[in-house]
Amino acid sequence: MTANIESKRSLAGAAGAVFFTLSTLATAQVAPIVQPGAPGTETRELSAQEAIEIADTSYSADDANFMRGMIPHHQQAVEMAALVAERTNNPDIIEIAGRIDASQQDEIQFMQAWLTERGEKKADVMAHHHHHGDMPKMDGMATPEQMAALGAANGTDFDRMFLELMITHHEGAVTMVDDLLELPGSAYDPTLFDFVSDIKYDQNAEIERMHALLRGISDDPRANLSAGFRDAGEAIMNLKLVAALPLPEGFYDPANPAGLPISRLDELAKEAAGEPVADEREQTREEAERQVDRVPLLSFANTDMAFAGDIMFAGNYHGYNVYKLGEDGIPALMSSIVCPGGQGDVSIVGDILIMSVEQTRGRLDCGLQGISEDVSDERFRGIRIFDISDLTRPVQVGAVQTCRGSHTHSVVKGPEDDGRIIVYNSGTAGVRDEKELPGCIGAIPGDSRTALFRIDVIEIPVDDPSKSRIIDSPAVFADEETGELAGLWRGGDHGEGTQESRITNQCHDITIFPSANIAAGACSGNGIIFDISNPRKPKRIDAVTDSGFAYWHSATFNNDGDKVVFTDEWGGGGRPRCRAFDPLDWGANAIYDIEDGKLEFRSYYKMPAPQSEQENCVAHNGSIIPVPGRDIFVQSWYQGGLSLMDFTDSSKPTEIAYFDRGPIDAKEMILGGYWSSYWYNGRIYATEISRGLDVFELTPSEHLSAAEIEAARLANKGGVFNPQQQYKVTWPAVPVVARAYMDQLARTEALPGDLAGKLAATLDKADASLEAGGRDRALARELRDLVKTLKKTDIDSVIAGGQKDALAETLDGIADKLRS
Repeated sequence: MTANIESKRSLAGAAGAVFFTLSTLATAQVAPIVQPGAPGTETRELSAQEAIEIADTSYSADDANFMRGMIPHHQQAVEMAALVAERTNNPDIIEIAGRIDASQQDEIQFMQAWLTERGEKKADVMAHHHHHGDMPKMDGMATPEQMAALGAANGTDFDRMFLELMITHHEGAVTMVDDLLELPGSAYDPTLFDFVSDIKYDQNAEIERMHALLRGISDDPRANLSAGFRDAGEAIMNLKLVAALPLPEGFYDPANPAGLPISRLDELAKEAAGEPVADEREQTREEAERQVDRVPLLSFANTDMAFAGDIMFAGNYHGYNVYKLGEDGIPALMSSIVCPGGQGDVSIVGDILIMSVEQTRGRLDCGLQGISEDVSDERFRGIRIFDISDLTRPVQVGAVQTCRGSHTHSVVKGPEDDGRIIVYNSGTAGVRDEKELPGCIGAIPGDSRTALFRIDVIEIPVDDPSKSRIIDSPAVFADEETGELAGLWRGGDHGEGTQESRITNQCHDITIFPSANIAAGACSGNGIIFDISNPRKPKRIDAVTDSGFAYWHSATFNNDGDKVVFTDEWGGGGRPRCRAFDPLDWGANAIYDIEDGKLEFRSYYKMPAPQSEQENCVAHNGSIIPVPGRDIFVQSWYQGGLSLMDFTDSSKPTEIAYFDRGPIDAKEMILGGYWSSYWYNGRIYATEISRGLDVFELTPSEHLSAAEIEAARLANKGGVFNPQQQYKVTWPAVPVVARAYMDQLARTEALPGDLAGKLAATLDKADASLEAGGRDRALARELRDLVKTLKKTDIDSVIAGGQKDALAETLDGIADKLRS
């Protein structure tokens, strides 16, 4: 009975549908369909079929253009592969070329057939040899000059060039697919969507294989280090690793100290149990896309450091650790302070420790439970202030809430004059809800109250830090003529082949150089110089952009304050950006001279050793090594290790030392590596994000003499080191400092041999006399006579000329001591 009723209902419904369709058609036949033309032209009638052509979503004009552009793109890859047989006998290169030739030829035939079946104009397979104004931009293709150079190369040179060009070529194809899929209505056809998805998956896989081969060609010892959390391969040059301390207890997850994703932990457990593990190379695209890795939070990541006397403070997303430095410079853990909230950068002023907090999980009470509510009175994001007079039991005595949290901060002025510390705060996170912190206004067009495009100036009364507060939030990026807040870089790329640079609405780091009343700001889309003669009212002096910089991250002055090293954190620190095919001017340092208050670009420098896909690597934090007469920078590169860069000649920076470990894991890219590398009292201290803390000392080499290393130990740095606060160092007038200058002049053959011999002999006598504590006026006169001869010596090099003058001044100082 029920079935009959349902059947009748279905029949009635069908009859109604037919009646409705017929009625609709009848109505449609008597109503005209028209299309107005442009102004001044007649309206024309359309058929129903013509009127609905816009609804034909089987493919779009963008799809057809993509196919016409990809065909010559593929054809160039075929031509590059055809060069292989006669120019190399490397079996891996030959295998790749064969794979490329077969796959690209098949795909060219598919794309031509796809166009033909749809009545579209076929592509010109030779379009890459000449310009077509209507052709879409084809990313990654080699220029005619590059193709000619490839055709002229042989052997290893050919292998390297082939891989570099083909990786760029494949990345271009992936970019073209991504650009197509961003267009509305594109790749609607399932066949086309599968095709472009396969291109992306296959070419990414090929890129990874070629990158591994390219690394293998490198003769740099850092290029192919074995992976491991505690047993990774190591490479070192002109340094000695004197200590490697793990993260303290309570600052790592015992079940997963390396921070591996869950899938990798499961895989390693299977390997340990002797169970079979699936080969990633045998995965289909669909299987790879379905696999979702769950990666731990940055709960225990080591971050920045500060030093005071013989105490070292190591920041961490979980809080900070306090170490006492022994006479040998080796740290011994004193206490661990748990206060989560990231980022955990620290600075020291007397008995005050200042700490940056930016994460939304941060709590005012340092609680471990985090905060899940969108708005909470318990949330803390800003500057924490601790009384550290008892290093084992610090007390939180102040807290300044800020609208964008605190990513980093800079101590601008100590309490000497008025008992107040001045701090610049740099918040890089989104603006918090005004319901949580009144006055926090986000990106509301036309609202000048916005918390964007500003830095915070914070005042800390030492006698009562609980009264610390923001005293100003100057709009330091405003247009000087119009007052518009967004007065500097607006975000976006700088033209074809350039980086996508972040909008300048905050600074990541601001480094203070008080003796010159200037500061250098690395401010997302710009490098900036500030006048801080009034520390409460910083004023922008100059600002520059760089087409190769994605994100201006940090800034470091040289000792004279007339150069700045800016770093580019391309990829945000969590991506592999030191692969063999990554540009050496992206994710690098940019070195600028400061001339008449203006930044003048001189050169780029990037750690040159190719790293793997499993290693996050890009320029990061470092400091000056105070070798008199030279500008030397020790720097972290995350899992690219650390390196020493000599930029005494700012136009020709060179690498003079390094240390590197292999990746944390052989298969997965795990965030790790060096966050900061700083020189302090004769040692280099480096915080490793997940492995702990390493300590190095310099060893003599052709790049750095024993006298230069010893002179660096004697530099007077004031007994305190805060990462974004630089003081000009001085050196005592002693023979070893003079020998350091002499070694530099000898290295460039700028010091005549006979004069060098006399100076060396006289300094030996001065050493003995000063060590005995006696005076020697005759020896003092001898030194002054040598100074006169030195000053008459002609030296062409500006750098060597400065070293000569510094040597003369030091010799005069030694003579003064011998006379007193």
